[in-house]
Amino acid sequence: MEDSEKIQILQHLIQINSVNGNEAAVADYIQQLFTAHGISAKQIPYADGRSNLVAEIGDATSDKVFSLSGHLDTVATGDPADWQFDPFAAHIEGNKLYGRGSADMKSGLAGMVITLITLADQHTPLKGRLRFIGTVGEENGAMGSRMLTEQGLADDLSAMVIGEPTAGNIVYAHNGSLNYHVYSQGLGVHSSMPEKGINAVTNLAKYITAEATAFDDAPVSPELGPLVHSVTVFNGGDQVNSIPAKAELQGNIRPIPEFDNAAVIKRLNEIVDHLNTQKDQHLTLHVDYSFKPIISRQDSPLVQLTKRIADHEFDRDTQLQVIHGATDASEFTKSTNDFPVIVFGAGEWSEAHATNEFVDLDQFIHVQHVYQQLAQEFLA
Repeated sequence: MEDSEKIQILQHLIQINSVNGNEAAVADYIQQLFTAHGISAKQIPYADGRSNLVAEIGDATSDKVFSLSGHLDTVATGDPADWQFDPFAAHIEGNKLYGRGSADMKSGLAGMVITLITLADQHTPLKGRLRFIGTVGEENGAMGSRMLTEQGLADDLSAMVIGEPTAGNIVYAHNGSLNYHVYSQGLGVHSSMPEKGINAVTNLAKYITAEATAFDDAPVSPELGPLVHSVTVFNGGDQVNSIPAKAELQGNIRPIPEFDNAAVIKRLNEIVDHLNTQKDQHLTLHVDYSFKPIISRQDSPLVQLTKRIADHEFDRDTQLQVIHGATDASEFTKSTNDFPVIVFGAGEWSEAHATNEFVDLDQFIHVQHVYQQLAQEFLA
């Protein structure tokens, strides 16, 4: 396949608007590509207009399974007027392709799809199975990878590569991510008689004060650094002359193995339970979703094989890195099967979710070459 055709596939993917949904349209396009090259692919619906996609090539009798995985959705664009180019035009300027999802992560997705197609077209012998997994909803809860893991899709994996943007470097570890709500129930009255009501806003503000220091005793991970926690959304009150009866907030925490998701949830419950011992305090905690931290050994065969191939492809010393975002790996590794995972893709991590998001096209082509060589060598 010529580089121009590879870039055209990436453009087509970006031109499909899959902002927080509509993944079935992306799955349809990829499935049609696979079918045209003799690869059988199966859509696994999540909801109306939302489908995961799974395809496999290689020796169907082998118990060695190498997976290339990526998500089909993107985050919202914000105001399109703030973009230099239409976020769904997949405009090329110089050697950069601009558009929503160009880095996060339709470039990784395209590279993985092209890898399966190329190996199938070349009839490359594989002593194992190469499995493509495209997921829905990674940007808003990772419901696709959760669903597929529950269905057993990760139970036979030998290794996995997630194609999020890493600028061609190898991410061997990332934080978890935990999102939660705290709800405050008060009693609304006229603001001239606050003593007769219960102010849900001021009660909830006590939580913010407590949360600020609640994790001061958390250890620091030698790989991922400190646990990071923030209250990020606050809503309460209806009008200025009424004591608010309801308020709610949202928080995000980035767990580490040394203070993991279970420890975080326990600590959040302790904060809420302690505050609820106070008079007229009625707080309720709800954990919205909980991604666990991921660490693969730097000296693992997967990391070292990828580094050797990437060093040669990019003609440089590929960096082994950590990131503080989360990926579908947090769901896939909930399988009882233990397998290594790395994150490796085109595009700068800083371009993810950015206005005027772009990917360098040379980097995109290099990363696709690494995927292909990695699949061949891992399954050699």
